Amino acid sequence: MRILIVEDDASLADGIAQILRAKGYTVEATDSGDDALDTAARERFELLLLDIGLPGMDGYEVLRRLRLAEHQIPVLVMTARGAVSERVHGLDLGADDYLAKPFAMDELSARVRALIRRASSQVAPRITHGPLTIDKVARRAYIGGEPLELTAREWAVLLTLLAKVEKIVSKESIINAVADWRDDLTPNAIEVYVSRLRAKLEPAGIKIRTVRGFGYMLEEFKNAA
Repeated sequence: MRILIVEDDASLADGIAQILRAKGYTVEATDSGDDALDTAARERFELLLLDIGLPGMDGYEVLRRLRLAEHQIPVLVMTARGAVSERVHGLDLGADDYLAKPFAMDELSARVRALIRRASSQVAPRITHGPLTIDKVARRAYIGGEPLELTAREWAVLLTLLAKVEKIVSKESIINAVADWRDDLTPNAIEVYVSRLRAKLEPAGIKIRTVRGFGYMLEEFKNAA
């Protein structure tokens, strides 16, 4: 599970990141609204922790633009502005939850778990790509109804590519999706996982294209003529 923290207080962002990483989440952080929008557009996250009092573009504007772009990522607003009108404004803009500063880390962790659990229950448990079927709940893959054996990291790489069919996915994005906070993966390791996936998928007509200098792209499945 990947979480993006948008917080300009470096010590607070670092503290939150350490707590969440210790609980097994993969965490990225930025202190800029513009960077947050760019990162959310390029990469997949299960949750956004968003401070309102950002320099330049504030958190409300970040939230407004996310929802205007129909981005459905769950957003937990964190702010020292505790007035009811502020909470209502954030919720009306599309926030999923609201946490007033200062807050206890235990409460933050509980709200993170609740939001991710709620979002996961709303995600379709199956993904189909040509003859490939992914059952996200059972964590099983099938080609033409036959089980496809995948390692945990091959599974993570495949899900990352399936989330962006016909779009280039950088090696860095794949590393972020595959690695947890204890891992130290390299681009060469990602090449190995992609190579293994190709060997398992291409006999069924499912193709992963290498876009040199950029990354990989899972092509739209096309039935043989």
